[in-house]
Amino acid sequence: MPDWNYPTAIKFGNGRISELPQLCEELNMHCPLIVTDPGLAHFSFIIKIEQSLPCASIFSDIKPNPNGSNIEAGVAAFKHGKHDGIIAVGGGSALDAGKAIALMAGQSLPIWDFEDVGDNWKQVNEARIVSTIAIPTTAGTGSEVGRASVIVDEDSQTKKIIFHPLMLPKCVILDPELSQALPAPLTAATGLDAFVHNFEAFCAPSYHPMAEGIALQGMKLIKDWLPEAYHNGRNLDARGHMLSASTMGATAFQKGLGACHALAHPLGALYDKHHGLLNAVLLPYVINTNASAIEDKLQTICQYLNIEKDLPHESYKKAFLTWLLDFRRELDIPQNLTDIGIHTDDAISREHSIGELAFADPSAAGNPIPLTAEQYQTLFQQAVDGELLI
Repeated sequence: MPDWNYPTAIKFGNGRISELPQLCEELNMHCPLIVTDPGLAHFSFIIKIEQSLPCASIFSDIKPNPNGSNIEAGVAAFKHGKHDGIIAVGGGSALDAGKAIALMAGQSLPIWDFEDVGDNWKQVNEARIVSTIAIPTTAGTGSEVGRASVIVDEDSQTKKIIFHPLMLPKCVILDPELSQALPAPLTAATGLDAFVHNFEAFCAPSYHPMAEGIALQGMKLIKDWLPEAYHNGRNLDARGHMLSASTMGATAFQKGLGACHALAHPLGALYDKHHGLLNAVLLPYVINTNASAIEDKLQTICQYLNIEKDLPHESYKKAFLTWLLDFRRELDIPQNLTDIGIHTDDAISREHSIGELAFADPSAAGNPIPLTAEQYQTLFQQAVDGELLI
């Protein structure tokens, strides 16, 4: 079974979770804190992990969109148990929370001082960052190879990106067997989250050909294998390819993200909706808005993914959107934001409009077209109404 060393040490393959005790020993992790989702805390494989590491304990007080209070509670549990490392197991929420706890366990400044703005990361006491082992059980966020965590600031009701290069986990275990039990709806939402990561990275205007190559292959793996993982969750080949594609998306998006994430971050913070589902719903509307700037990118994607145009004179935007909408229907993804309980009227009375919050989000910097707050608000309205021109 393969071991990879990019972008960090990765152990890929069925059953690789059995190597965890040895990995802990190699990293001098003798008393780790296991950070996981509340829904996973009582799963047999989590209990087995705890039992295989005599001094370990479990922390699972994490919301689907982890917030500052969750991180404070995790740091308190880390210190109370005199732990010396973090094992983050689960979906993006657990992985982001685990990495944030590892960062904050030895810091004196508040977490918000390390928001990914300017050189804030240089304020971190690097010597006090705790080692992390990341074990994803979903194929979506790719947080296992990320150098940041997305955490909700409860006071401002905004998601903030907390960043430091050393937040990258020391080792990742990609074990397809651990994602077999993921329900079909979550398989679809997380899988399309990974697709959006790859897609937005590929379309971001900055120059990074390595990231583009990774993103293109990531999209192809998802196109080929997500339906199988959705319909037959026990297919370990499908689960393995999806884990790879998820990791690839998060590796590639150092090139940039875009309007999907710029909107998904405030919507997730305000409505506590699943990040991957938000991205899945928003993507067609974002493509429609960016179409004039990404036709050449869509041509490359369509050719590599074998998405054919119905007519020779047809635009690649139309060909891609036609395929994408069919792909979403197969995965039972809602067609608009209203279908998941988000309405424009809900946002009118807030201090800042959704458009203003999206405009201020760091992901907006990577969008192929610089959008104003008003344009983001229009895009949001289109996604609420299901207004899509192909």
